[in-house]
Amino acid sequence: MEEIVSAVLDAVHKAGLVEVEVSARHVHLTQRDVETLFGPGAKLEPKRPLSQPGQFLSGQRVTLVGPKGRKERTAVLGPVRGAAQVELSKSDCVELGVKAPLRESGDVAGSGAITIEGPCGSIHLEEGAIIARNHIHLTTADAELLNLHDKQRVSVAVMTERPVVFRDVVIRVSPNFNCRMHIDFDEANAALVSGFTLGKIIR
Repeated sequence: MEEIVSAVLDAVHKAGLVEVEVSARHVHLTQRDVETLFGPGAKLEPKRPLSQPGQFLSGQRVTLVGPKGRKERTAVLGPVRGAAQVELSKSDCVELGVKAPLRESGDVAGSGAITIEGPCGSIHLEEGAIIARNHIHLTTADAELLNLHDKQRVSVAVMTERPVVFRDVVIRVSPNFNCRMHIDFDEANAALVSGFTLGKIIR
């Protein structure tokens, strides 16, 4: 059975197809942030693994606070990072009153300000709120197979009842990745993405 699954996945990747995942709003925290929000000595508590190896959804939740509103029970992803980051959709930004630029993950210099509240405290980020640019995680082997490289921009046709072509999608390559495309809920709603969905890389 494992050999059959492996053969199917190889055929899918050779065809330039990638599974599309929808990423809801979430936050990444530093260890210092975790202790401020959840108490001294607190650590992120893994609830379930995510598709990318080593990444997980924690059992903790926070509230995002902007000039116009609040978003309670926002997911916290682990492990901890070197800098805090809040990933929002454009709709989230409008509801919160937050001015967040479209950025690649990790590029938070000069990004939006936002407050994060936890059960034991709060932190205010002068920068850190972004709208995450859609992107594709590729293994090194699959990137070579498709003749793609890290940071390259491609177009992807999402295969749904309402086909949409996303342009300027960033390729991210690492031997530690699993092959997935990540979009936010606004993008998913526009393309009627629901359940298992494939996208076709068309350059």
